[in-house]
Amino acid sequence: MLIFRLFSVITVVLLNGCANLPEKPSGSKAAIVPEISDIKDKTKYKEAKTDIDPDVLFMLLTAELAGQRGQYDIALEGYMEAAKRVNDPRFAERAAMIAMYMKDSNKTNEAVSVWLRQDPKNLAARKIAALAAFRAGDKQKAVEHLDVLLKADPAGFEKSLFELSSALQKDGNVTFIYDVLEALSLKHPNQAVIYFIQSLLATEMKNKELAEIKVQQALVIQPNWDKALILQAQIAVFSGDLDKAKKLLKDASLKYPENDKIKKLLAQVLIKAGEYEEAGEVYKGIISANPKDMESQFALGLVHLQLDRDGKAEEVFKKLLDQPDWQYQASFYLGKIEEKRGNTQNALVWFDKVTDGPFVFEASISAVSLLAKNKQFDEANSRLSLLQNQFPKQKLRIILIRAELLSQQKQYEQAFNLLTTALTELPDQKELLYTRALMAERIGKLDILETDLKKILAKYPDNAEALNALGYTLLDKTDRYAEAEKYLQHALRLQPDEAVILDSFGWLQFKLGNTEKALEYLQQAYAKQQENEIAAHLAEVLWALGKKAEARKLFAKAIKNAPEDEYLLDFQQRILNSTE
Repeated sequence: MLIFRLFSVITVVLLNGCANLPEKPSGSKAAIVPEISDIKDKTKYKEAKTDIDPDVLFMLLTAELAGQRGQYDIALEGYMEAAKRVNDPRFAERAAMIAMYMKDSNKTNEAVSVWLRQDPKNLAARKIAALAAFRAGDKQKAVEHLDVLLKADPAGFEKSLFELSSALQKDGNVTFIYDVLEALSLKHPNQAVIYFIQSLLATEMKNKELAEIKVQQALVIQPNWDKALILQAQIAVFSGDLDKAKKLLKDASLKYPENDKIKKLLAQVLIKAGEYEEAGEVYKGIISANPKDMESQFALGLVHLQLDRDGKAEEVFKKLLDQPDWQYQASFYLGKIEEKRGNTQNALVWFDKVTDGPFVFEASISAVSLLAKNKQFDEANSRLSLLQNQFPKQKLRIILIRAELLSQQKQYEQAFNLLTTALTELPDQKELLYTRALMAERIGKLDILETDLKKILAKYPDNAEALNALGYTLLDKTDRYAEAEKYLQHALRLQPDEAVILDSFGWLQFKLGNTEKALEYLQQAYAKQQENEIAAHLAEVLWALGKKAEARKLFAKAIKNAPEDEYLLDFQQRILNSTE
């Protein structure tokens, strides 16, 4: 990275020193240089003197060449020495920039000190001094520099403080930044921006109460500050109080009817609250006022999809196909609509149109999944192999998808081996362990299943998926019902409305002889998710309770939709066929 610009820093100095240099012979091909007076007009700083010591010129040239060669320590020393010898703030500025680039706090402080001594009103120098004080953990100095910045440039202080806090948050010492601003607020209690940034910092510190207090302080000073009103609503969302967030944003949108940012945030909160109709109306209002707002057009299309208005969503997305910034996202969702309709070929055509943008990988994976569902496994595998080279960062997900393809083809041993190989590289990877556990169950390696799931639970004790898988396997493949119950009760506490967990717990009750209780849980599970295994379990419990007609009716409905499902076929062979 070239951080030096010779002619922007020392050209003027060199030209000013030309009076002391021997003239070039008249016949030489001397470079044409601008008049000194022209340069002075473009120079930020007044020249302290016109003569530059040859030693200083040599230092500057040496520093410049060193910088171009990446020898920043030498460059820094050269500019630093020149800054001390010549009353020209540009040399101190350059030294400060190099020191900051090198992350040398001592040299940064030294260079900025010289810079401010030579140009005490320079705001850039003051900002760097403040930044250096923050990074050095010098609270007093940081407050002093911010105080000077505020007094010197009250109109630009908000921007300066945002810039500083943004740069400092990357360093991670959020609490210290907050404390410095707290001290500054005692000196300037009427500066709303201080409290606003403190609120942002408190949010990052996961202190919702403090964030709310600080944004309220900002709003007391500037009651109609749109940024603060938006932040207050965001804090409410962060706290889980969606009703409060909606009220705040609705009130703010009335105060600022032209502010689309507030309206868009309101629509997002409504979506989060599941109020899609109202969210759609908000987007329609935005689009009505500004038909060229493609972001809102796209969001409205997604709302239509959520409401199962596929035709309206299709209309929106097709209009976006003419917009270069939105055509690929639109193509992706048009593919999803065709997939939902069962039009495999049309869906593939749309997915294949997604060749750029954030949805490229998702479109490719959707195409692979669609082909696998259609039992076109060769084509699915071929596409997946291409993705492996195209998206190396998606290696883990591609492995998991490949394992799923093998599983769908009942090649469980191959899937198990694939995952075992992957685990040698990523031994604690949760998804790999969980998926291998499922494959281990398929090939009868219950010891590995138990080891893998317990390894997940050792690190993630509240992983409901692993708790359910382990509990279900223990009740279905062993007689360790007490252990199974412990895992499933834990999973049920974590996710009491999850269909597969209700199914597992219901099946456990059936195994324990609690048939009526089993029926209760299995009916809840099937009402939430009409999945084949749940249907098979429920049919068997109904049969055991003597409700055979109901069991047959449920089975007939399920087998019609999934004639090759192994769980339904097992129920048919064990129960139905054996009684005929």
